[in-house]
Amino acid sequence: MSITSHSKIYFAISAILVLGSLVVLVLWGLKLGIDFTGGSLMEISFKEERPSPTEVQEKLQDLNLGEIRVQPIKENNLILRFKDVDEETHQEILKRLNHPQEERFESIGPIIGQELKTKALYSVILALIGIVVYIAWAFRGVSRLISSWSYGLIAILALFHDILITCGVFAVLGHYFQVEVNLPFVAALLTILGYSVNNTIVVFDRTRENLLKERKIDLAEIIDKSIKQSLARCLNTALTTLFVLIAIFVLGSESIKYFVLALIIGITVGTYSSIFLANPLLLAWKERKQR
Repeated sequence: MSITSHSKIYFAISAILVLGSLVVLVLWGLKLGIDFTGGSLMEISFKEERPSPTEVQEKLQDLNLGEIRVQPIKENNLILRFKDVDEETHQEILKRLNHPQEERFESIGPIIGQELKTKALYSVILALIGIVVYIAWAFRGVSRLISSWSYGLIAILALFHDILITCGVFAVLGHYFQVEVNLPFVAALLTILGYSVNNTIVVFDRTRENLLKERKIDLAEIIDKSIKQSLARCLNTALTTLFVLIAIFVLGSESIKYFVLALIIGITVGTYSSIFLANPLLLAWKERKQR
């Protein structure tokens, strides 16, 4: 199986997914949760019949809670989202809903939410810079056919591919199913960055070893050979991780459901990009420089 000979097909698939993700992100964007916008989140459960979202909004409409969003989950639970409130209002909400069982309550002010948004962005940028610098340093000894910085930049392109597609899926989920992104989603993105670049470096490292050993072989042959040698390791690592994540997604609690979903999407796409995208991009980069 020659990966490089079919690279145009893989590039086309990735281009479609990335462009589609960019379109939905521009049109709809991510639905930011209270970690970034500020506000309160309350999850409550009812022993008897659960009231409808309209009934809940009518009971709370004169409490000056701003926009009240009600999301039914499980059989008898509701998640309520509204503006930041004090403890007195918090207790009044429970009273008006006939004292349901409160599963969780989170409240974040708008200033803290903005600060968290800024820090989340900085953390992703710093992680990307660190990855480029490290890969450029680690691959400094194999710049015979392609510069060491190219490995780092191509790894970042593959990471953007993984992150954009994951964010695009969540933009669709946010638009149609009101799925919000909070700090756990940022943690999932950082985990995807680490996991994806680890897989990419495994294949790059095998390419580096083969470049040092076989100086007369064409780069395309070396890349194909390196991918074949790394394929079983990459797939086994991804599949064993995904089996665990899928089990947690199906059986785990609601609070970590979308964190796990982000990991499932990111690791799947990251494994694809590490095998079918990153190394063929090395070859395309070299051929373009030669032209």
